[in-house]
Amino acid sequence: MKYKETVSFDDVLLTPQYSRIKSRSEIDLKNNLGKKEFSLPIVSSPMDTVTEDQMAAALSALGGLGVIHRYNSIEEQADLVDKTYEAISDDFVCVSADCDDFDPAIGAAVGITGDFLERTHALIEAGASIICVDVAHGHHVLVKKAIKSLKDSFADKAHFMVGNVATPRAFKDLVDWGADSVRVGVGGGSICSTRIQTGHGLSTLQSILDCAPIKGSTKLIADGGIRTSGDATKALAAGADFVMLGSLLAGTDESPGQIYTAQDDKQYKVYRGMASREAQEDWRGKISSLEGISTTIPYKGSVYSIVCSLERGIRSGLSYSGAQDLAEFFKKAKFALQTNAGQIESSTHILRRM
Repeated sequence: MKYKETVSFDDVLLTPQYSRIKSRSEIDLKNNLGKKEFSLPIVSSPMDTVTEDQMAAALSALGGLGVIHRYNSIEEQADLVDKTYEAISDDFVCVSADCDDFDPAIGAAVGITGDFLERTHALIEAGASIICVDVAHGHHVLVKKAIKSLKDSFADKAHFMVGNVATPRAFKDLVDWGADSVRVGVGGGSICSTRIQTGHGLSTLQSILDCAPIKGSTKLIADGGIRTSGDATKALAAGADFVMLGSLLAGTDESPGQIYTAQDDKQYKVYRGMASREAQEDWRGKISSLEGISTTIPYKGSVYSIVCSLERGIRSGLSYSGAQDLAEFFKKAKFALQTNAGQIESSTHILRRM
């Protein structure tokens, strides 16, 4: 049997290169999704313990994008979009002579069956300009049909982000079907059990490396397995235009859910996969395939400090490769394989001796 060798985030390092960059402030992290420009290539995951109105508004203020989850009624989700728009508008300060073009980018997720067309209409009417067609296995005939229906109805009214996929063939097919951007990564999320339950998936970094050479003008969203700013930097170096984050943003003030104090007197919040038993029961009152878990993570405080720390790490990463923007980073970045001993050396290995 033939098999494919893959690399994951911990298998590689980026090679330091000569740099003329004197300050991280010189580095430009801008990228766009359709007509919308973002100063930070970070997108929050459409999960019910990650993104509702508070997270979406915070990400917008930081220069990124929040994608509001779809595990609610059409009315509830549209209301969250409306609340996000109001929060962004309240914080907006005009610094130019003409601010009539103020049009924040708000993302919201839809499915591929049932009421997805009605949901998309309501979300666009509420102010969403980026619609995330959210499905675990994006290389599927129902996704093909859904994209056609969405583009036929709303082609000029929204940018359509579709996924997830793991292979170049799947990426190309989604583009041919009409996707404006594609989420790449299957089974790599920290609370995802797809690979355990189904035996399927590929490392997120390998999928990015495979898909980036054929992406053309289509934006690639790296999704799954990103645990640190270093992982995010490697994803961008491999060819991702944005990174989608779940666990890194969960457990914050802006993520949905209550903070509670456990028996150890520490504070926690719930973080769960949308294919977990708990999420499925809450969302639709029944369970199908279980491909996720529900757990708790320590309370982290404001998401602003988390994202600012990630941004600093990414900017430093570009500086180490001597790249001033993401396009130059993709061209200049050089990966090197590291051994198991190298992985230990790459960690804060003094902790292993204590």
